[in-house]
Amino acid sequence: MSIVIHDQTFTLNTRNTTYMMQADDLGYLLHLYYGPCADLPPYYLLVKKDRGFSGNPYDAENDRTYSLDVLPQEFPFDGSGDYRTSSFSLRTQKGVYGCDLRFQKAEVVKGKTPLRGLPAMSDQNVESLEITLADSFLHVAVVLAYSVYEDVDIITRSVRVINQGETITIENIKSANLDFVSGDFDRISFYGRHTMERQPDREHVSHGMYTIGSKRGTSSHQYNPALILCDQDATETTGSAYSMNFVYSGNFEAVIEEDQFGQKRMAMGLSKDYFSYPVEKGETFYAPEVMMSYSAQGLSHLSHNLHLGMKKYLIRDPQPGLKPILINSWEAAYFDFTGETIYQLAKAAKECDIDMVVMDDGWFGQRQNDNAGLGDWYVNENKLGESLSSLSSRIHDLGLKFGIWFEPECINEDSDLYRAHPDYAIKVPNRKFVRARNQLVLDFSRPEVVDAIFDQVCDILDHASIDYVKWDFNRSISDVYSSVTNQGRVTYDYVLGLYRFLDRLLERYPNLLIEGCSGGGGRFDAGMLHYTPQIWLSDNTDAIDRLAIQYGSSFIYPISSFGSHVSAVPNHQTGRITPMSTRALVAMSGTFGYELDITTCSEEEKQTIREQVSAFRKYQPLIHNGRYYRLSNPLHDEVGAYAFVSEDQKEALICAVRIITHSATYAHFIKIEGLEDNAHYQDDQGQIYDANVLKTYGLPLIIDAGEYQAYTIHLTKVEGEKENGKN
Repeated sequence: MSIVIHDQTFTLNTRNTTYMMQADDLGYLLHLYYGPCADLPPYYLLVKKDRGFSGNPYDAENDRTYSLDVLPQEFPFDGSGDYRTSSFSLRTQKGVYGCDLRFQKAEVVKGKTPLRGLPAMSDQNVESLEITLADSFLHVAVVLAYSVYEDVDIITRSVRVINQGETITIENIKSANLDFVSGDFDRISFYGRHTMERQPDREHVSHGMYTIGSKRGTSSHQYNPALILCDQDATETTGSAYSMNFVYSGNFEAVIEEDQFGQKRMAMGLSKDYFSYPVEKGETFYAPEVMMSYSAQGLSHLSHNLHLGMKKYLIRDPQPGLKPILINSWEAAYFDFTGETIYQLAKAAKECDIDMVVMDDGWFGQRQNDNAGLGDWYVNENKLGESLSSLSSRIHDLGLKFGIWFEPECINEDSDLYRAHPDYAIKVPNRKFVRARNQLVLDFSRPEVVDAIFDQVCDILDHASIDYVKWDFNRSISDVYSSVTNQGRVTYDYVLGLYRFLDRLLERYPNLLIEGCSGGGGRFDAGMLHYTPQIWLSDNTDAIDRLAIQYGSSFIYPISSFGSHVSAVPNHQTGRITPMSTRALVAMSGTFGYELDITTCSEEEKQTIREQVSAFRKYQPLIHNGRYYRLSNPLHDEVGAYAFVSEDQKEALICAVRIITHSATYAHFIKIEGLEDNAHYQDDQGQIYDANVLKTYGLPLIIDAGEYQAYTIHLTKVEGEKENGKN
């Protein structure tokens, strides 16, 4: 059974992990264990000892060895005498902080209770444990929900706060807390900036608090809402590793703390910034879900859990199967295009066997540059020279799909909508506001604002045949204020408004493929992936920088979700010149497409593109459905290498890019992971390899002159007896 309850001890079992907790005699919910499968609760880990300045609950009477400042907990709250990172803080109408949450009941439910307005992993084929803690004086109950995904070694956690007393205000709430009474750990977080997102940062955990988060209104380019805690000596294939990943797209906070006694605490949830949420009597507040996973086999196995879990249970894909290969007009034309420009791009795409053309920013309102037009979602037929319906029909007649760009959440001051409704923008009255990319953010915490934009977008989609939408968001939220919404609710309710918009859009257009974007990867998170099965990984399309961005992103997110294109050289972001073969190989680690003006390509260049498209189609099932192995670290190593291995281990694709070249070097050896032990594999030229040798000694990459060489080796398992090799 995935969930076992015995004498107020609660055990959650996945295929390879066990999670245990206990409601003790005083009613406090204590954490016992999370790790490899176990069947006996380790109560002996709860070491009680009189420790100075660690207070004792009133009900402990004269027992000075019992302190919540020391004991491992499931949901630590303010006012309990635990001075470590808190998961819950409320304020009463009288201004009093704190509460006293004690165990009330526990029940197992089939599926899971929906989180109203929030994305979450599916309720199919899962069981959930719901533990209710209550403050009998305040008449407040907190429901901790644990859902068990046995086959992917994932446990999700979420929190509901039910108020049956006077109005309370939630000042802090975390969805998951994990305490460790022992262990020597490193933490891995993912920092970045615009055009260089999700760079892994690994450091030893030491005394104090390490906090990442966002108060930008989005999950942000700067810190991704994911954390890994691993053994100090953990590698890709060895050691224990724990992860938390927030299924949410707004402000967040994630903390790792080592306390005075060397114990560790890991917590994740909503940010306290711009958050002070009133809950009236009879209301329920829902905190977003956190995905947790554990691996005893290193970081690669942890990533496999997360990748498979998201693909199987989180990502809501309206077009299951292999995604279309697209070309986007942005780097080909920027704002300078007509309908005929897009049509000629589509004709060239057809010649190159590309599936879809996407018309990016600039087709609507008075949008000649980024100073005007956002908020006015009507087709600028004077600019296009035709209707959108006409253009989409012409492109479909070529046998291609057609997509367009939207930025529904933002508004320019130079727009009809702003002139009519300046209050729709998030800004503080009578204060000079902050512009970013010459635009403001619409107040999606207000349903009427969401409805106004939704109606405009639907009017476009109802009158043209659109297969794909690129949903962009090109700034952070500042000047947080709403003319309608309670100010402490604005940033949270904004995200709910975003999700409500996306939910309605997919209900109305069930076959619409949406690709998320926020200046590239500024909102690349599990919450958005629920609605947008692919997200533009970064506005940086440079192949060498993309190796690093894809490397960091792969720790948490599936490769099939990476929006990735071949772009022109010199690269528009870095000025770097890389071979076409290298740009294509790197872009194949994702959705694959093109971001350049192929109408100017020679016939030879078009033939190269056709060959690249054909190669990607050949390997796409393996790339999107196989297991991904990081074989090197492109941030430090001379070669960026990785592998895709089918679930049955019968096929593998080894990819590598030479980042740094030296004279008088002839080969670089890459150790290959993921192949079946003791098996033989054959490449497309007939060479046979021993999997054990490839894992131990490596695969030699022959080094030729020239920068940024790309290597691809396709292996298939040899069935039955074969010769041991061929030179």
